Amino acid sequence: MKTVVIRTFGDPGGMEVVDVPAPVPAPGQVRIATEAIGVGGVDAVIRRGTLAAYGFREGHVLGSEVAGRVAAVGEGVDTSWIGRRVWAFTGLSGGYAEQAVAAVEDVLALPDDLIGADAVTLGGSGVVAHFALERARFTPGETVLVRGAAGSIGITAVQLAANRGASAVAVTASSVDRGARLRDLGATHVLDRTGEGGPDTPLGFDVVIDVVGGPQLPLFLDKLNPNGRFVAVGVVGGQPPADFGMRLMDAFRKSLSFATFSSDTVPGPERQSVRSSQFADAAHGDLRTVVHEVLPLDQAALAHHRMDAGEVFGRIVLAP
Repeated sequence: MKTVVIRTFGDPGGMEVVDVPAPVPAPGQVRIATEAIGVGGVDAVIRRGTLAAYGFREGHVLGSEVAGRVAAVGEGVDTSWIGRRVWAFTGLSGGYAEQAVAAVEDVLALPDDLIGADAVTLGGSGVVAHFALERARFTPGETVLVRGAAGSIGITAVQLAANRGASAVAVTASSVDRGARLRDLGATHVLDRTGEGGPDTPLGFDVVIDVVGGPQLPLFLDKLNPNGRFVAVGVVGGQPPADFGMRLMDAFRKSLSFATFSSDTVPGPERQSVRSSQFADAAHGDLRTVVHEVLPLDQAALAHHRMDAGEVFGRIVLAP
């Protein structure tokens, strides 16, 4: 089968398509013939070598979520899974392949009306957006800023905040066109990448959900209202300055809070419950997914080039 491996970390040119034997599901696993593979921000961070300290090595197969049909099951797994259309979390590896394995507890049957591309656009990102707002203790009537809203996490966070009664949902965007598309999804104010907006932009925000990180993160800490909560859910723009915490200490009397959030800290059954609900909402049209483009699996490097260039609105999906 075809799969995509990292021969050298850094530029997308270090990715290569190779032929390898199909994986054999271990006990408790299923093997999925993939029809859609999500290309996420964490894939780009791993490919650049940013997370080398976590044990990623050359030969790594990117990809954490796939959709397709179960082709085989390992020992101890109910054979009724075979033939079912599913979404699956494969961990932080193994997704960029014609067939992938996943633990059965990380597999979820798909509604008939939800296509695979939509499932891998929402499956991982929707859960992050949901629980990030919970971590921020968001309540109706508060103001929310989503930084990095053009990706699948941000797009879902904008919709959830708007649907749950935010008095304002601001976003950062790199162009007028992207700002207009985010307004169509529920944003009420559009800021540039440095956080500057029009005269009607709220002076501060109760909640900031940040997908970007990077050197400009402290600027957005400054935008928190008293008792404001900042939740970092990604670092697609790189790590923040080592001394960014001084910004919080300088604003000591505002009682600000900063938190990181990874869905790894949410118990699996809770993640799957939220995911199942979101899949149903998407199938009914109550939650919108944005698929930027569907590319063949052997064009994974092109997908990464487009992410690095900031061209992607929503999520690119690979199809074997």
